[in-house]
Amino acid sequence: MTHAPWLGSCVFDGARAFEGVAPDLDLHCQRIVRSAESFGLKVLKNAGEIEELIREGIAKFPKGAELYLRPMFWAEDGFVDVDPESTQFSVSVYDAPIPKPTGFAVTCSPFRRPSFEYAPTDAKAACHYPNSARAIREAKARGFDNAVMLDPLGNVAELSTANIWFAKDGEAHTPVPNGTFLNGVTRQRVVKLLRAAGIKVHERSIKWTEFLEADEVFSTGNYSKVAPITRVEGRDLQPGPIMQTARDLYWEYAL
Repeated sequence: MTHAPWLGSCVFDGARAFEGVAPDLDLHCQRIVRSAESFGLKVLKNAGEIEELIREGIAKFPKGAELYLRPMFWAEDGFVDVDPESTQFSVSVYDAPIPKPTGFAVTCSPFRRPSFEYAPTDAKAACHYPNSARAIREAKARGFDNAVMLDPLGNVAELSTANIWFAKDGEAHTPVPNGTFLNGVTRQRVVKLLRAAGIKVHERSIKWTEFLEADEVFSTGNYSKVAPITRVEGRDLQPGPIMQTARDLYWEYAL
Protein backbone atom coordinates (compact mmCIF):
# COMPACT_ATOMS: atom_id res chain seq x y z
CA MET A 1 0.00 0.00 0.00
CA THR A 2 3.03 2.33 0.09
CA HIS A 3 2.65 5.19 -2.38
CA ALA A 4 6.26 5.05 -3.61
CA PRO A 5 6.27 1.59 -5.29
CA TRP A 6 2.63 1.97 -6.31
CA LEU A 7 2.58 5.50 -7.71
CA GLY A 8 6.24 6.48 -7.95
CA SER A 9 6.79 9.18 -5.34
CA CYS A 10 10.43 8.33 -4.53
CA VAL A 11 13.14 10.95 -5.04
CA PHE A 12 16.79 10.44 -4.18
CA ASP A 13 20.27 11.75 -4.68
CA GLY A 14 23.64 10.10 -5.05
CA ALA A 15 26.96 11.37 -3.80
CA ARG A 16 30.36 9.77 -3.32
CA ALA A 17 32.95 9.32 -0.60
CA PHE A 18 36.44 8.11 -1.48
CA GLU A 19 39.98 8.58 -0.18
CA GLY A 20 38.58 10.32 2.88
CA VAL A 21 36.62 13.02 0.99
CA ALA A 22 33.02 13.55 -0.12
CA PRO A 23 33.23 16.21 -2.86
CA ASP A 24 30.24 18.52 -3.33
CA LEU A 25 28.20 16.63 -0.73
CA ASP A 26 26.52 19.90 0.24
CA LEU A 27 25.27 20.38 -3.34
CA HIS A 28 23.86 16.85 -3.48
CA CYS A 29 22.04 17.43 -0.20
CA GLN A 30 20.60 20.69 -1.50
CA ARG A 31 19.38 18.91 -4.63
CA ILE A 32 17.52 16.16 -2.77
CA VAL A 33 15.61 18.87 -0.91
CA ARG A 34 14.66 20.52 -4.23
CA SER A 35 13.59 17.15 -5.63
CA ALA A 36 11.37 16.50 -2.61
CA GLU A 37 9.79 19.93 -2.96
CA SER A 38 9.16 19.29 -6.66
CA PHE A 39 7.18 16.16 -5.76
CA GLY A 40 5.14 17.89 -3.06
CA LEU A 41 6.79 15.88 -0.30
CA LYS A 42 7.39 17.25 3.18
CA VAL A 43 11.03 18.14 3.74
CA LEU A 44 11.72 16.30 6.99
CA LYS A 45 15.42 17.23 7.06
CA ASN A 46 17.08 20.30 5.62
CA ALA A 47 20.23 20.04 3.52
CA GLY A 48 22.56 20.66 6.44
CA GLU A 49 20.90 17.99 8.58
CA ILE A 50 21.06 15.48 5.72
CA GLU A 51 24.76 16.19 5.20
CA GLU A 52 25.41 15.69 8.92
CA LEU A 53 23.66 12.31 8.87
CA ILE A 54 25.58 11.18 5.80
CA ARG A 55 28.91 12.17 7.33
CA GLU A 56 27.96 10.19 10.42
CA GLY A 57 27.45 7.19 8.14
CA ILE A 58 30.75 7.75 6.32
CA ALA A 59 32.58 7.74 9.67
CA LYS A 60 31.49 4.14 10.26
CA PHE A 61 33.65 2.94 7.35
CA PRO A 62 37.44 2.80 6.90
CA LYS A 63 38.84 6.14 5.74
CA GLY A 64 39.74 4.95 2.24
CA ALA A 65 36.43 3.22 1.50
CA GLU A 66 34.71 4.00 -1.80
CA LEU A 67 31.10 4.64 -0.82
CA TYR A 68 27.81 5.54 -2.39
CA LEU A 69 25.76 8.07 -0.40
CA ARG A 70 22.02 8.00 -1.05
CA PRO A 71 19.42 10.13 0.77
CA MET A 72 15.79 9.46 -0.19
CA PHE A 73 12.32 10.93 0.39
CA TRP A 74 9.06 9.17 -0.50
CA ALA A 75 5.39 9.14 0.42
CA GLU A 76 3.60 6.33 2.21
CA ASP A 77 0.07 7.51 1.39
CA GLY A 78 -1.92 9.44 -1.17
CA PHE A 79 -3.98 8.70 -4.26
CA VAL A 80 -2.11 9.77 -7.39
CA ASP A 81 -0.79 12.89 -5.65
CA VAL A 82 1.19 12.39 -2.46
CA ASP A 83 0.00 12.98 1.08
CA PRO A 84 2.91 15.16 2.27
CA GLU A 85 2.24 14.28 5.90
CA SER A 86 3.07 10.65 5.09
CA THR A 87 6.57 11.53 3.83
CA GLN A 88 9.39 9.20 4.89
CA PHE A 89 13.14 9.79 4.75
CA SER A 90 16.21 7.56 4.78
CA VAL A 91 19.95 7.70 4.20
CA SER A 92 21.91 4.75 2.82
CA VAL A 93 25.71 4.68 2.91
CA TYR A 94 27.31 1.59 1.42
CA ASP A 95 30.37 0.16 -0.31
CA ALA A 96 30.38 0.79 -4.06
CA PRO A 97 33.82 0.82 -5.73
CA ILE A 98 34.31 3.55 -8.34
CA PRO A 99 34.56 1.87 -11.77
CA LYS A 100 38.02 1.88 -13.33
CA PRO A 101 38.36 4.27 -16.31
CA THR A 102 38.84 1.48 -18.84
CA GLY A 103 36.28 2.86 -21.28
CA PHE A 104 32.90 1.72 -22.56
CA ALA A 105 30.86 1.55 -25.76
CA VAL A 106 27.77 3.64 -26.57
CA THR A 107 25.07 3.75 -29.20
CA CYS A 108 22.23 6.13 -29.96
CA SER A 109 19.02 4.94 -28.31
CA PRO A 110 15.60 4.89 -30.00
CA PHE A 111 14.18 6.06 -26.67
CA ARG A 112 14.24 9.74 -25.75
CA ARG A 113 14.37 11.93 -22.68
CA PRO A 114 11.08 13.70 -21.89
CA SER A 115 10.79 17.45 -21.47
CA PHE A 116 9.40 19.15 -18.37
CA GLU A 117 5.92 19.19 -19.91
CA TYR A 118 5.92 15.37 -19.99
CA ALA A 119 7.66 14.42 -16.75
CA PRO A 120 9.08 15.95 -13.53
CA THR A 121 12.53 16.39 -15.03
CA ASP A 122 13.52 18.99 -12.43
CA ALA A 123 13.81 16.22 -9.83
CA LYS A 124 16.17 13.28 -9.46
CA ALA A 125 13.37 10.76 -9.21
CA ALA A 126 13.05 6.99 -9.37
CA CYS A 127 10.23 7.28 -11.91
CA HIS A 128 12.70 8.40 -14.60
CA TYR A 129 14.81 5.26 -14.37
CA PRO A 130 12.57 2.71 -16.13
CA ASN A 131 13.11 4.77 -19.28
CA SER A 132 16.88 4.61 -18.69
CA ALA A 133 16.63 0.91 -18.00
CA ARG A 134 14.92 0.10 -21.28
CA ALA A 135 17.48 2.22 -23.15
CA ILE A 136 20.35 0.31 -21.54
CA ARG A 137 18.63 -3.03 -22.12
CA GLU A 138 18.13 -2.26 -25.81
CA ALA A 139 21.74 -1.03 -26.18
CA LYS A 140 23.20 -4.09 -24.48
CA ALA A 141 21.17 -6.35 -26.76
CA ARG A 142 23.08 -4.73 -29.64
CA GLY A 143 26.50 -5.18 -28.00
CA PHE A 144 26.97 -1.79 -26.30
CA ASP A 145 27.42 -0.82 -22.65
CA ASN A 146 25.31 2.34 -22.48
CA ALA A 147 22.87 4.39 -24.50
CA VAL A 148 22.95 7.99 -25.68
CA MET A 149 19.48 9.50 -25.39
CA LEU A 150 18.14 12.38 -27.45
CA ASP A 151 15.71 15.04 -26.28
CA PRO A 152 12.26 15.53 -27.87
CA LEU A 153 13.75 17.84 -30.52
CA GLY A 154 16.38 15.32 -31.60
CA ASN A 155 19.39 16.88 -29.89
CA VAL A 156 21.65 14.80 -27.64
CA ALA A 157 20.53 14.99 -24.00
CA GLU A 158 22.79 12.62 -22.06
CA LEU A 159 23.68 9.00 -21.51
CA SER A 160 21.09 6.85 -19.80
CA THR A 161 23.13 7.08 -16.59
CA ALA A 162 25.38 10.16 -16.85
CA ASN A 163 26.11 13.39 -18.69
CA ILE A 164 28.05 13.17 -21.96
CA TRP A 165 30.84 15.23 -23.52
CA PHE A 166 33.00 15.29 -26.62
CA ALA A 167 36.22 17.08 -27.53
CA LYS A 168 37.13 18.51 -30.93
CA ASP A 169 40.24 20.50 -31.83
CA GLY A 170 41.21 20.94 -28.19
CA GLU A 171 37.83 22.28 -27.04
CA ALA A 172 35.14 20.56 -24.94
CA HIS A 173 31.45 20.35 -25.86
CA THR A 174 28.51 19.15 -23.76
CA PRO A 175 24.72 19.47 -24.16
CA VAL A 176 23.26 22.60 -22.63
CA PRO A 177 20.76 21.89 -19.82
CA ASN A 178 17.34 22.36 -21.39
CA GLY A 179 14.90 20.79 -18.94
CA THR A 180 15.16 17.27 -20.35
CA PHE A 181 17.96 16.02 -18.09
CA LEU A 182 19.59 16.91 -14.78
CA ASN A 183 22.47 19.35 -14.88
CA GLY A 184 24.70 17.00 -12.92
CA VAL A 185 26.70 18.18 -9.93
CA THR A 186 29.83 16.52 -11.33
CA ARG A 187 29.08 17.98 -14.76
CA GLN A 188 28.87 21.50 -13.33
CA ARG A 189 32.09 20.99 -11.41
CA VAL A 190 33.98 19.78 -14.50
CA VAL A 191 32.71 22.75 -16.55
CA LYS A 192 34.17 25.12 -13.94
CA LEU A 193 37.44 23.21 -13.61
CA LEU A 194 38.10 23.02 -17.36
CA ARG A 195 37.31 26.69 -17.88
CA ALA A 196 39.56 27.67 -14.97
CA ALA A 197 42.34 25.62 -16.62
CA GLY A 198 41.95 27.60 -19.85
CA ILE A 199 40.06 24.98 -21.86
CA LYS A 200 37.12 26.34 -23.83
CA VAL A 201 33.84 24.63 -22.90
CA HIS A 202 30.80 24.91 -25.17
CA GLU A 203 27.40 24.24 -23.59
CA ARG A 204 25.01 24.09 -26.53
CA SER A 205 22.53 22.03 -28.53
CA ILE A 206 24.42 19.13 -30.12
CA LYS A 207 23.46 16.66 -32.84
CA TRP A 208 24.41 12.99 -32.63
CA THR A 209 26.49 13.25 -35.80
CA GLU A 210 28.91 15.54 -33.96
CA PHE A 211 29.74 12.77 -31.51
CA LEU A 212 30.42 10.44 -34.43
CA GLU A 213 33.07 12.87 -35.70
CA ALA A 214 34.61 13.81 -32.33
CA ASP A 215 38.28 13.49 -31.36
CA GLU A 216 37.27 12.00 -27.99
CA VAL A 217 34.09 11.28 -26.07
CA PHE A 218 33.65 10.93 -22.32
CA SER A 219 31.12 11.03 -19.51
CA THR A 220 30.73 12.79 -16.19
CA GLY A 221 28.54 11.59 -13.37
CA ASN A 222 28.53 10.86 -9.69
CA TYR A 223 28.96 7.10 -9.95
CA SER A 224 32.07 6.99 -12.17
CA LYS A 225 33.04 10.69 -11.99
CA VAL A 226 34.97 11.20 -15.28
CA ALA A 227 35.24 8.22 -17.62
CA PRO A 228 36.35 7.69 -21.25
CA ILE A 229 34.03 6.36 -23.94
CA THR A 230 36.11 4.16 -26.21
CA ARG A 231 33.56 3.08 -28.83
CA VAL A 232 30.85 5.20 -30.44
CA GLU A 233 28.68 3.01 -32.67
CA GLY A 234 31.27 1.21 -34.83
CA ARG A 235 34.10 3.67 -34.26
CA ASP A 236 36.86 2.93 -31.75
CA LEU A 237 38.40 5.81 -29.78
CA GLN A 238 41.26 6.22 -27.34
CA PRO A 239 40.95 8.04 -24.01
CA GLY A 240 41.92 11.59 -24.91
CA PRO A 241 43.76 14.51 -23.32
CA ILE A 242 40.65 16.60 -22.53
CA MET A 243 39.08 13.69 -20.66
CA GLN A 244 42.32 13.01 -18.80
CA THR A 245 42.68 16.67 -17.90
CA ALA A 246 39.09 16.74 -16.62
CA ARG A 247 39.67 13.60 -14.57
CA ASP A 248 42.96 14.87 -13.13
CA LEU A 249 41.45 18.27 -12.30
CA TYR A 250 38.47 16.65 -10.62
CA TRP A 251 40.61 14.43 -8.39
CA GLU A 252 42.87 17.38 -7.59
CA TYR A 253 39.78 19.40 -6.61
CA ALA A 254 38.27 16.57 -4.57
CA LEU A 255 41.41 15.71 -2.64
